[in-house]
Amino acid sequence: MDTIVTKLDWSLVQTFLTVAETGSLSEAARCLGISQPTAGRQVRQIETTLGLELFRRQPRGLTLSEAGADLLPHAQRMAEGMRGLSLAAAGRAETLSGPVRVTASVFTAQYHLPPILAKLREEEPEISIDLVPTDRSENLLYREADIAVRMYRSEQLDIVTRHLGELELGLYGAKSYIARRGRPETFEAFLNHDLVGYDRSDLILRGMREMGVEAQRDWFATRTDHHPVYWELIKAGCGIGFAQRNIGDAEPLVERVLPQIPLPTLPLWLAAHEAVRNTPRIRRVWEALAEGLSAHVGPRQAG
Repeated sequence: MDTIVTKLDWSLVQTFLTVAETGSLSEAARCLGISQPTAGRQVRQIETTLGLELFRRQPRGLTLSEAGADLLPHAQRMAEGMRGLSLAAAGRAETLSGPVRVTASVFTAQYHLPPILAKLREEEPEISIDLVPTDRSENLLYREADIAVRMYRSEQLDIVTRHLGELELGLYGAKSYIARRGRPETFEAFLNHDLVGYDRSDLILRGMREMGVEAQRDWFATRTDHHPVYWELIKAGCGIGFAQRNIGDAEPLVERVLPQIPLPTLPLWLAAHEAVRNTPRIRRVWEALAEGLSAHVGPRQAG
């Protein structure tokens, strides 16, 4: 058994674990950043090393064999140990240099972060930035990112958060659209205009219903869940929609309408794992993000 253990490379165990979790060689390869043939070779290699069949091949993917299911918890504990080792090592790095991985929503990454990161790169050329624009929550516990910019407070244990403030929202229409359809002066008039909404996401619907308006998806003449595209649709004249005021007020192609209507705000949070939060390079990026993003928000809460 000791001989088998010494032959087990962590990359093989990682591939076994990822294939087990995804049920697919192609999906596991994508997650690991390797080719599908490489993932297949590594599965065969760990099976040969252990002398066990770990998966059953099926037309639509792979399922764990009885032996594979027995070994899965051990592989998961190895992964937890490797993540703990990585976090501990990252937390002890003392130089103001190296990579920092930042994740943010697609809209925030496109419209807010570039000038902040450009200023940071000018001031700290030894720090490199990996920016991950995604509307999926990256897992900070698994080091999918070092710092997250989020519109909600993380409730995970071991995650440090900082509330930067509230992003104010407004209703906007393109000047070309308003010239064609007129400016709504009441909320009832607004509902008779062409509206831009989301497709599968129900965020706008829920927000309007919290305001006492039983909004329906078919009220929106144009729909998309991609937030930067949503904003471009408003700018192009597809109708009236919601936007962050710091973006909308600065855009010469649009006008704000119905400013008297109170709208909910979007909270803006920073989050990082406590084990790496005080690593010099991560702390430096954290503070740069906090300073840059605070210019776009309302009053910060304590904490």
